[in-house]
Amino acid sequence: MEIIDLKNKNILVTGAAGFIGSNLVKRLLKDAPDSKIIGIDSMNDYYDVSLKEYRLNELSANENFIFIKGNIADKELIDSVFEKYKPSVVVNLAAQAGVRYSIINPSAYIESNITGFFNILEACRHSYDDSQPGVEHLVYASSSSVYGSNKKVPYSTDDNVDNPVSLYAATKKSNELFAHAYSKLYNIPSTGLRFFTVYGPAGRPDMAYFGFTNKLRNNQTIEIFNYGNCKRDFTYVDDIVEGVVRVMKKAPEKKTGADGLPLPPYAVYNIGNSSPENLLDFVTILQEELVAAGVLPDDYDFEAHKKLVPMQPGDVPVTYADTSALERDYGFKPSTTLREGLRSFARWYAEFYK
Repeated sequence: MEIIDLKNKNILVTGAAGFIGSNLVKRLLKDAPDSKIIGIDSMNDYYDVSLKEYRLNELSANENFIFIKGNIADKELIDSVFEKYKPSVVVNLAAQAGVRYSIINPSAYIESNITGFFNILEACRHSYDDSQPGVEHLVYASSSSVYGSNKKVPYSTDDNVDNPVSLYAATKKSNELFAHAYSKLYNIPSTGLRFFTVYGPAGRPDMAYFGFTNKLRNNQTIEIFNYGNCKRDFTYVDDIVEGVVRVMKKAPEKKTGADGLPLPPYAVYNIGNSSPENLLDFVTILQEELVAAGVLPDDYDFEAHKKLVPMQPGDVPVTYADTSALERDYGFKPSTTLREGLRSFARWYAEFYK
């Protein structure tokens, strides 16, 4: 692997006002104070924009953070950003997220996850023009949803992933295929990260833990899919960021094959907790922590607010990450327990919505 020093670099993070993106930028500003972090985000209204603004406000006080409001599907914008800042490391987290929304608004996924990612790859390709040093490492978000209807668990990156059950999953699998082709053709070191159900403070309101909290607080009923027989590999956001930073620092090595052409400097890893939690247990811990944080009263009647319902289209019954490759190559395994993570979320929620 090629070791990359993140100090004194220009680092581009797309989706910088997003949940993972903003936490990553915060960490990079702390770890590499001499580097310039360029953040791009479209600030779209897929969920409450005030949350994105809240995250951005935490970052914008730092003079080494440059924020650009824009869409990665805008080729001229992306080309101009690469031309002006010449990033050494690119982390592409901008994407239209969510399995269920991809059924309602499929075109948003094609625009951001296909056209947008293609623009990033093209800009990385042309960063080497005229013998420039170019991008040293492209790290991009994939998703555990690429495993689709696979029956074998835990999910390994060696498994076949040709059975997506949502358009969102199909776009993420496409990202991996695009990146492989560009790594092979243009020798761009790229690493895809399959994230498993990321949660934590200031997270995404469309995720179950956040949506459940909003509904319980408003005295509404929460629906638990597959009659509670779902398991999710919940991964705390700080663990995800730690994994991303470690991956950024070690890129797949450039090598030449027997045909004289590049062997693609390409890799894909799972980042998950590798200990799936039953959805009913998860809800129990969440409600206990919401009571402890004062979000809900001590005498809250949870049974009256729970409804077990069938599976939703596009969803899968279990997500479970095999993270042995990440441990082997980067010496890292997520370790935050679900209770610790949900406690942090509940305390943040109490503060944010008071």
